[in-house]
Amino acid sequence: MNSRVSRASESRPTPLHELRVVEISDRIAGGYCGKLLVDAGARVRKIEPPQGDWLRRYSATCSPVADGDASPFFSYLNAGKRSLTCAPDSGRYRAELAAADVVVVTAGRSRAAALGVDPRRLLAESPRAIIVTISDFGWAGPHADRAASEFTLQAWAGSPGFRGDPAGPPISIGGDLGEYMGGVYAAFGALAARRRVERGGPGEHLDLSMLEAMTAMQSSEWLHSQLLRVPPIRRTLEVPSIEPAKDGYVGITMVTGQQWLDFCAMVECPRLEEIEQLRFQIGRWQYRDLIREQIHPWLAERTVDEVVELGQLFRLPIAALGNGSTIRDMEYVRQRGVFVRNPAGFDQPRPPWLMSACAPAQVRDTPAPGEGNDEPPWRRSTSEPDPAPHGLPLAGVRVVDLTAFWAGPAATHLLAAFGADVIKVESIQRPDGIRYSGGMRTDVDDWWEYGWVFHAMNTNKRSVTLDLGSSEGRRLSLKLAAGADVVIENFSPRVMDQFGLTADVLLDVNPRLVVARMPAFGLDGPWRERVGFAPTMEQIAGLAWVTGLPEAPPVTPRGACDPLAGVHAAFAVLAALNFAERTGSGQLVELPMLETVLNATAIQAIESEVFGVTLSRRGNRGHGESIQNIYRCAGSDDDWIAVTVRDDRQWRALVDVMGRPDWCDESLATVAGQRERADDVDRRLRDWFAGQPRESAVERLAGAGIPAAPVVSPSLVTENPQLLDRGFFEALDHPSTGAGLYPCPPFAKLAGQDRWLLRPPPRLGEHNDEVLRERCGLTDEELANLAASGVIGTRPKGV
Repeated sequence: MNSRVSRASESRPTPLHELRVVEISDRIAGGYCGKLLVDAGARVRKIEPPQGDWLRRYSATCSPVADGDASPFFSYLNAGKRSLTCAPDSGRYRAELAAADVVVVTAGRSRAAALGVDPRRLLAESPRAIIVTISDFGWAGPHADRAASEFTLQAWAGSPGFRGDPAGPPISIGGDLGEYMGGVYAAFGALAARRRVERGGPGEHLDLSMLEAMTAMQSSEWLHSQLLRVPPIRRTLEVPSIEPAKDGYVGITMVTGQQWLDFCAMVECPRLEEIEQLRFQIGRWQYRDLIREQIHPWLAERTVDEVVELGQLFRLPIAALGNGSTIRDMEYVRQRGVFVRNPAGFDQPRPPWLMSACAPAQVRDTPAPGEGNDEPPWRRSTSEPDPAPHGLPLAGVRVVDLTAFWAGPAATHLLAAFGADVIKVESIQRPDGIRYSGGMRTDVDDWWEYGWVFHAMNTNKRSVTLDLGSSEGRRLSLKLAAGADVVIENFSPRVMDQFGLTADVLLDVNPRLVVARMPAFGLDGPWRERVGFAPTMEQIAGLAWVTGLPEAPPVTPRGACDPLAGVHAAFAVLAALNFAERTGSGQLVELPMLETVLNATAIQAIESEVFGVTLSRRGNRGHGESIQNIYRCAGSDDDWIAVTVRDDRQWRALVDVMGRPDWCDESLATVAGQRERADDVDRRLRDWFAGQPRESAVERLAGAGIPAAPVVSPSLVTENPQLLDRGFFEALDHPSTGAGLYPCPPFAKLAGQDRWLLRPPPRLGEHNDEVLRERCGLTDEELANLAASGVIGTRPKGV
């Protein structure tokens, strides 16, 4: 079998087959969930009102969309779907819901009822159905009925609370990134639950909280505070990060101490090498002026291309910044054919996965409203026996996890939470670098066991150490792969090549295996050997370009694209696993991290091509027509509130809360009037909020139906009453670090489930004996010999 990924799709099937999905969505998250399922081969019927989904007229650049046309962004999300405009009280509507395998609804409990969606009733009538509801806060909890926006959810989740210079405001991430995170979580959950249904198990109501999905995009800073015994994190920027070169900005990312030392050598600043604290990102902020003073003269003498080229020689994650007008012309994009043609007349990113045996569905036309009304309804599946009680959706799936840092472990974290048996493979020669790259405890013997991102992303897993550079380590790894369903890794491509563990080799020992590889820049192409972390992708793909203040350099979103890539990988793994279990054929799945981010920033390149407008930074005021910003409140210097006003009703409510001030005249009664006087409105709101205590302002606005949230440190999200009520955090006791709160998937507990997390993150090599006896049949003597020769162990080599 040739496991190399091919890009010719004409002769290859999609990974999913005969999956019927009804989508009822008025937000990006639901549309993107449906898109992911369409790309993988599902049939999706979108039910929308007679006038059509409001996103048909949406443009982030506020460019006009002709009457009757669909916006290019709508076409990106909805190409290949069918549109129905039947009413919730109609027989056709009820028939579509009853016959669907998956129903995706973007609504809270009361809105869903108005849309005729009652998960309990649907499951009573169709016990094998999967109903995925996507709502701001989930269907239960003290905030369940509050108004929210992407912007205010970011604030609740702690995202802007640790981004930005303390001398200025907190900085939110531009570009609706949380919506894509919610969408891919929903698509993953649908496929996971569907796997159980296909094995005779019951359907499920998957109650997804956007707040929880967005909280999962920050690096569990509450664990940072606990494990390293440091105060709650405050606002900073990476130093260095996005810096001026001779002819533009260059993005610089350094995660490990060695990368810092290599960078100092590259920029010829030996003085910086001598300061021990600078080897950790967290220690550089207080030295920011010195660092910039030292490196800026060197950067000013060199072009962006020269700095990037030198960075590659030093194997450093350094990149040119991309934006909507440049993304499609990047060397990587052109040579790898990343953009494909949408029939609506523009280019869009292809799905962010490539498979050797399967291909995504071809991009088809965008449906007009009600275009599918005359098509016959789907028929309900023939009657089957009542589903038998069944465990977690992925029970019985065996995963060999060769991932490290954040993106890869985020994928296997989700698989493990849904029931897969995940064996994390490290080595004493090369433990997962995220165990200690962000800072270390110096007062404990096992300091490598205190990495907070490692803790957050490795619950429910078992750990073995194998030196893959040794023949015995490779032999045992192949033995593990022979009994697995999935092998997943996120090294640079040359690492697995050097180990001799390529997809061809793995598939030779197990032809049914799903081999998932998550290189930063693909397994081939011009950037194959480049080093990249999530901030690198955020800089290249345009996300940094739309994040930050207009008068200042772009700001890196700070790694949020790691979990975004991880959940996309988990989704693609399940799609390929569905194909393997249906056909007996495994395959290579390639998941370039950059292409994941390009899918989430697609609107930038699309609107630049169609409208000739390049999105840029607007601080916290966002794009589109909403009034939105972060305002300082009365109280401490760091009391800030995030507010969004999206429509005329919310504006009238805000005017009432403010006591109907004289400046709120009739000219501001409509969104168009507010937009015309946007700067004046923003200044007036800034003055008003400066006199309001933050907590009472949040509650008054929330009571009036206006999206509002306090800007909180990500270290303090464990105090959020909604997250606590929903059980997003679960307590586990780690043998080294003690009790801690760990993040769960962003869904309410499944039916009959007590908790998501059953075991704490593993200590290095904790399960060597257990796993190698169970999976490889080793004896006590063989295990002792492996330990003596350094093939396995429980302490990093040299410690």
